Amino acid sequence: MAYDQTDRPADQPGLAARLDAELRHAEPAAILEAAVRAFGDKLAMVSSFGAESAVLLHLAAQVKPDIPVLFLDTGMLFGQTLDYRKNLAQRLGLTDVRDLRPHYQDLAVSDPDAKLWQTDTDACCHIRKVLPLDRALADFDAWITGRKRFHGGDRLSLPVVEAAEHQVKFNPLANWTKDDLDAYAAKHALPAHPLVAQGFPSIGCWPCTSPVEEGEDVRAGRWKGSQKSECGIHLTRAPGVGVAGSPANVGGDI
Repeated sequence: MAYDQTDRPADQPGLAARLDAELRHAEPAAILEAAVRAFGDKLAMVSSFGAESAVLLHLAAQVKPDIPVLFLDTGMLFGQTLDYRKNLAQRLGLTDVRDLRPHYQDLAVSDPDAKLWQTDTDACCHIRKVLPLDRALADFDAWITGRKRFHGGDRLSLPVVEAAEHQVKFNPLANWTKDDLDAYAAKHALPAHPLVAQGFPSIGCWPCTSPVEEGEDVRAGRWKGSQKSECGIHLTRAPGVGVAGSPANVGGDI
């Protein structure tokens, strides 16, 4: 079935369900192509330029090299991540990578000493990730993520296409395994994030990211020692959450 923006219904959940039924067994490139057909310039990709990001970014560059790629520069990323973002985007020919940063006023009010992560990681993520992404996504009707089912937890039931508040969210790699990712990266000689070799299979901000032990879950090094497993950008948030408030998981879509 072909979709275009002129035919897009106001019912985004219904559209997401129809797209998921069509694409749930499709290859990632076909999912990306369908997303571009459906949403055109109203489609963005969100990427952390982390441990597994190169595969999806390479696929996107083959389909639409000028796709807007939204990168959350929280002010607390590893220097290696910032270098990797610059070098990988250039190598892949991605021409519209946008660096999203927290607003100065939000930091001045709620995290003036950059120590909020020590007392409230949810609030820190809300200021440095959730709010900047929400602002950027207001210009788009759909977005692409790099989530996969093999990450475990609630992601085990991850659909290929889902409704996310007033938008549609595509997860082109949902069906792929770690072996699939590794094989694709090897086939296309994609450079790994430099911290992967140091035992970081999932990489976020430096205060809340640790290396993992052999046999641990891929995301075990994120917010280690706490019950937190997501930064909040993949949670459905209650309306009216303030800058200093933590994102609410009300029917979270992770």
